This record gives sequence, C-alpha cells and structure tokens, in this order.
Amino acid sequence: MADIPVCWKCGVALKDVPLPLARRAECPACQAELHVCRMCRHYDTAKAKHCREPMAEEVKDKTRANFCEWLQARADAYATPAENAGRDHLESLFGGSPAAAEPVDTRKALDDLFG
Repeated sequence: MADIPVCWKCGVALKDVPLPLARRAECPACQAELHVCRMCRHYDTAKAKHCREPMAEEVKDKTRANFCEWLQARADAYATPAENAGRDHLESLFGGSPAAAEPVDTRKALDDLFG
C-alpha cells in the first residue's frame, strides 16, 4: 500500500483527496492549495530552484498552485528534513521550542521598565 500524502501546511492525511492532485485541489482541513511545489516528491531546498526534476519549469512561489506536470504528492510534505534540522538546531541554541517558553506579561514588563 502506498503512503498517504499529507497536507504540506497542516499535516492532515489526504486519504479522501484523489490522486494525482488536481490543479485546484484543496486541503479539506485548512483549505491550502495542494498542487504546490511543497507537496511534491521533487521538492528539495538543497537543489537549484528547490526542485530535483531537471525538466521542470521554475516556479517562484512554492506554496501556490501551479501547472507543473511533474508534481507527485509525497507523504512527508508537512515537514522537510532540512526544515526539521534547522528547527532542531535553533531549539538547541535557544533552549527549546517557543511554545514551551513562559508567556510574558508585556504590560507588567513595560511598567517595570518605565515605572
């Protein structure tokens, strides 16, 4: 059985979305456009034009629907390995994820600063 693609923006499984993805396909959960470079197995931020397919035409906005004929939906579209590595590196530098940090009372901080 093939891997079920997930939305590149919210990560929801796209088991009910027909493949190959239609040009105007949208995520049922977040309504993000799905026929985008970020959904494609050829998407690679380490490559020129962020694409491993040498015959594909360049697409400027990787998160907007396009007419690329080479698009093949991938199951790990929600987070690319390079993004995960970058996020992990930042978290190690700054001591954890931003969600784990305590909320700051900005009004109190300003009052403390300016009296």
